[in-house]
Amino acid sequence: MAVKFAHALGAHVALFTTSPSKREDAMRLGADEVIVSNNPSEFIAHRDSFDFILDTVAVDHDVNAYIELLKLDGTMTQIGAPKGPLAVDALKLMSRRRSFAGSQVGGIAETQEMLDFCGKHSIAADIEIIKIQEIEHAFSRMLKSDVKYRFVIDMASLKE
Repeated sequence: MAVKFAHALGAHVALFTTSPSKREDAMRLGADEVIVSNNPSEFIAHRDSFDFILDTVAVDHDVNAYIELLKLDGTMTQIGAPKGPLAVDALKLMSRRRSFAGSQVGGIAETQEMLDFCGKHSIAADIEIIKIQEIEHAFSRMLKSDVKYRFVIDMASLKE
């Protein structure tokens, strides 16, 4: 969804991924480029090039590698919630006046503004509809990281 929003806002959108196979999906969602985060040469090529990075990763990861990609006065905002604290190198922030911020879900007014923006720009979530009878299989797929988008249960299947 972040890619769709940023694209609709007119930003140049770069998507970070560990999986090169996600390139086609990223471009379809509105990304202008895809950076494979476990490819060191791609990171080096983008050092000091971003004004803003939105970090949606909810597992432990090296945020400092991404902070180095920020320009002077750039900001990285964390919205993914890892289980434990993230280690942020203060020197990487101070040396280029970079900022590291966080954000949670907005209130009713912000949610309404987001929904209005989605309606105006035809933005919708990519989902996979499943029957309630497939919930165990869906959970198994989730544990194997075999899910691209969100599962949505077809409530009509409750009657089956």
